[in-house]
This record gives sequence, C-alpha cells and structure tokens, in this order.
Amino acid sequence: MTIRAEILEDTAEDLFENAPCGYLSTRLDGTILKVNRTFETWTGLLRDELIGSVRFSSLLSAGGRIYTETHVMPLLRMQGFVREIAVEIKRADGTLLPALINSTVRCDEAGEPQVIRTTVFDATDRRSYEQELLHARRQEQQIAEQLQGSMLSGPLPEAPGLEIEVAYRPGVAGLQVGGDWYDAFWLDEGETIGLVIGDVVGRGIEAAATMGQLRSAVRALASTGLGPSDLLSALDRYARRHEVGRMATLIYARLSLSSGELVYACAGHPPPLMARADVSPCFLWEGRSLPLDAHRTSTRARSEGCFALEPGNTVMLYTDGLVEHRWRPLTDGMDELLAEVAAHGDDSAAGLTAAMVRKLHHAERADDICVLTVRLGESP
Repeated sequence: MTIRAEILEDTAEDLFENAPCGYLSTRLDGTILKVNRTFETWTGLLRDELIGSVRFSSLLSAGGRIYTETHVMPLLRMQGFVREIAVEIKRADGTLLPALINSTVRCDEAGEPQVIRTTVFDATDRRSYEQELLHARRQEQQIAEQLQGSMLSGPLPEAPGLEIEVAYRPGVAGLQVGGDWYDAFWLDEGETIGLVIGDVVGRGIEAAATMGQLRSAVRALASTGLGPSDLLSALDRYARRHEVGRMATLIYARLSLSSGELVYACAGHPPPLMARADVSPCFLWEGRSLPLDAHRTSTRARSEGCFALEPGNTVMLYTDGLVEHRWRPLTDGMDELLAEVAAHGDDSAAGLTAAMVRKLHHAERADDICVLTVRLGESP
C-alpha cells in the first residue's frame, strides 16, 4: 500500500493550523494576536472574535485567571517561559476544557520582549485519569480506616479498682492510617489481663492488614498460656513463616489484678512508663529485645521484665509518636513525657491519657500516637 506523495507534503501553514495542540500568540499583556484552527475547534471560538480584543486570561476559569496573574506572568517575566501549567479554558458553550499550557516569551533582535507564544494541550483524558486515581486512593484510605477502626474497637476489660484508658491520634489529618495499635483482653476472667501496644512499618491498607494479623496472632498465642518472652519468640516464628510484620515493634504484658505483678517483654518498642505516688515516674528498661523477625537466622531467646504494681500505681504503654521528634533527640521527648506524667500524677487514667496526647502532640509531627494507660486501684 502506497501513500500519495502530496499527502505527505506539509506546509508550515498546515502544520500550524492543524497541529494536535492549540497555538496562540499574545501581547505581553495577554491580548490575543493569533490562534490556530485547533484552538478554534476545541474552544468553539472563532479567531475573528478573539484577535485584538480578548485577553487569553479572560478565557480561563476564575482560579486560572488568579493563578495566571499571581504566578504565570511573574514567572514569564523572570525566566521567560513556563511549562505544563494546568488551567481550565472556557468554551463557547460554557463548558470547561482541562488543559496544560506551555508559554515562551519571544524577544526582538535587541533582546526586548515582544510576544508570548503559548501551546495548549487537551488534558481531558489526564483529568479523568487523575480523578480515577484520586477516587481509588480515597477508597483505599476508607478501607484502611475501617480495618484499623475494627482493630482498635471493642470492649476493654472491666473490674473493681481497675482503670484502663486508650487513645489513638493520627499524625496528620488526611494521611492514610498507619500501623499503630493497642489491645487489652482477659487472660483469666477477673484475674489476669493481657496488654499490647505495637507499631507496624508502613501506612495504608497493607499496614492495617498486617496490624490485624499480628493482633490476632498475639491473642491466639496468649490464649495458650505463653508468658511474654515466649509469646514474642512464637510471634517471631509466625512473622517469619508467614512473611508478615517484619521489623514491627510491640510490648506484650500480663497483669495480675490480685498481686499487681506485671510481667512484660518489649520487642524493639519504647519502654513502659511506671508512675507511683511516692516517687518520680520512671521507664521500665528490662525485658528488651529486637523488633519482630529482625534477624532471620537468630535463635536468641527473648527476655522479660517484672514489676509489682501497688494500688494507685499507673503503667503507660505508648508508641514512639508520643516522644519522637525529628528536630530533637529522642531522649528529650522521653524526658518531656516523664515531666508531663509527674505533673499529672493525680489524674485518673482517662485524664492522664488525654493530657499526654494533648500536651505531647505537635502539629509538625507526622507520626501517629497510640497510648494505653492502666491504673490499679483499691478493690472494694
């Protein structure tokens, strides 16, 4: 099959008029001097209606006009060009054409700016694609929020003299949810409770799903009677076998309500905080080991710590978002937590938890905050 030679012959005028993009030239004030046929077709506006009497900015939506005046024109004056500026052009029928424009200032032989040449690209398909992506992202965030919400909901153990309070606050409004979670459940009804707080690497659906798997695994392993260190070792094997939750950090603790004995193990997580009426609050540094599945070949047993709570004592588990700041050492954030807990030592578990989140949450921080506070009081 051959193509007639005359069809392949392009003239400069034909290339300009029927180019796959719109062309226009304007004065420095934006008054239109020349347009091509493509621009006419896309907008439904004839060149006789445009040339010499209409400024290009008047064909834009209100937001486009403002952006052109405040950003595009100053950039053209400073650097002589702009690239891929997203605007909406008003058509003759009142509809809007999503477009991308590139503009260049043309100068005379003396180097003085004379005209602005602009190419206009139809961005309708791109706009549709961006809207589809945005819709998909909103759906993903909604699913992740529902997953995380289901994992952070449910009744907490209740018993005479026992106060349990939890708080969760996302780092930045509008961001996808993260992998912070808490849990509290009966091991022996009315006698022993399990306490968990953890942090999964990542954000979104994957982090929320991983959080759910680890939370369920912890509950299942705890139901077998495993102590904190043995439970974390078993959770290591679970994470390695199923390739889930690697480098996640968490604390698992068992609290006996009758004796006040708190046995805990910490896998790479910030240490529990203990507050007592007679002394300054302190961190419990025993029972520390690496995050989950940190070393695939490691067989080292995990350690655990033990502390005896007395009536009126409070233990607080938290994620690193409460104390970690990118602009200062971690130790400063931990010192701040100790100081704030000391200042609110007489508050209830609910009051103390609310005060810590309120006092230590900073607008510049992008990490989530999760807090689990338990106070052991006098049994009636």
